[in-house]
Amino acid sequence: MRANPPCSICSRASSRDSGEIYIDEQPLELWDQSELAKTMAILTQSSNISARISVRDLVGFGRFPYCKGRLGPEDEAMVDKALAFMQLEDLSSRFIDELSGGQRQRALIAMVLAQDTKYVLLDEPTNNLDIYHASHLMKSLRRLCDELNKTVVLVLHELNLASAYSDEICVFKNGRLLKSGTPQEIVTEDFLSSVYQVDFSVVQHHGRPLVIYS
Repeated sequence: MRANPPCSICSRASSRDSGEIYIDEQPLELWDQSELAKTMAILTQSSNISARISVRDLVGFGRFPYCKGRLGPEDEAMVDKALAFMQLEDLSSRFIDELSGGQRQRALIAMVLAQDTKYVLLDEPTNNLDIYHASHLMKSLRRLCDELNKTVVLVLHELNLASAYSDEICVFKNGRLLKSGTPQEIVTEDFLSSVYQVDFSVVQHHGRPLVIYS
């Protein structure tokens, strides 16, 4: 596949050069768009909301594959659940343009959560977030896996966030997969130095490898 973001390819916004993409053993191109939206949720870097809408209305957009914009009791209940999970109840009536960057990103994740899909694909969700908000966002995404049994696929550039929260890491360079494995298998001094051409030191922190580079 080409070096387009996986989110872009799986959303059919970009095409692939070669290979096949299967979701639940069915080729991507054979999926009905409506059924695909009930199976896989995608949040790209370009998910900027310019309209003046409330947090609750934004999260309600996640129910579109099910209700086509006319939310019923089941949809409203799912919106409530997503808001609660992302700890946004107190902000539900606030307008999106009134939120901080971290709050806005949490609202977007809640919208994805309201979509209630098996798979969640996120393209650099911590981009432009400070350390505090990036850490809290990653903890929320980890909870999606541990508490709601979601499969979450992230594109990240922050090595320590990937190491701290991932079950498996895939390292790509020039559009090709170099290696995949657990954080302990991937985050090693020799491998990272060969990929990035800088010197790395790796220490253990709470059972996870932590990298320092110069």
